[in-house]
Amino acid sequence: MKTLALLALTSMAAFSWTAAAADARKSPEPPVTDPGPPGGPSSDAVVLFSGKDMAQWKNEKGGEPRWRLEDGAMVVNGTGSLISKEVFGDCQLHVEWATPSKVEGSGQGRGNSGVYLQGRYEIQVLDSYQNTTYFDGQAGAYYGHSAPMVNASRKPGEWQSYDIIFHPPKHDTAGKVIPGSLTVFHNGVLVQDHVPVHGKATTAAHFAGVTPKGPVVLQDHGNPVRFRNIWIRPL
Repeated sequence: MKTLALLALTSMAAFSWTAAAADARKSPEPPVTDPGPPGGPSSDAVVLFSGKDMAQWKNEKGGEPRWRLEDGAMVVNGTGSLISKEVFGDCQLHVEWATPSKVEGSGQGRGNSGVYLQGRYEIQVLDSYQNTTYFDGQAGAYYGHSAPMVNASRKPGEWQSYDIIFHPPKHDTAGKVIPGSLTVFHNGVLVQDHVPVHGKATTAAHFAGVTPKGPVVLQDHGNPVRFRNIWIRPL
């Protein structure tokens, strides 16, 4: 009897799996996306900077960006932060950056900049290679909220990358804030794992409040940090 019962259960499980597989085959096939070269951009991405011009950006006052273009990179030069002209909600963002090769200063004074999602939530850019500072302010930190799981920094002057998956906080029908999340890979290493974003903007945020969409902001913190190969995929 036990053998018959086991066979019956096995047959039911096989039938359920077959039925689920059949239903899955009825679902629409995922769209095809060309991943592009290593580091992207993929064919479905919005390219914010390809090394040629800063046409996708504006300065803090809405005018033309005044950062320096040099060897296919945008270089911070003390003229204020850059704000993307287009706004985004749920997204995948790829940014490559490099702090100065010449080490000057220490702590927060060394290669400081930031990448802001919606102009509100900062992923810190800093030369954190053998450079001690507060943990939720080092490279890869969700600034002021969450320290990176590990320090994956390259040496000063070397190109580094952030790949960020961002889901913004939203309001429910009663007006209550539903937390969003941030997942960050620094040089391919997971440093923020689905960290909650409750809606409180980080220090020096360019915009306030919870909103469905907002711009990407690259911070001018006075250090000549370089940026290149910036693209974003709305999700």
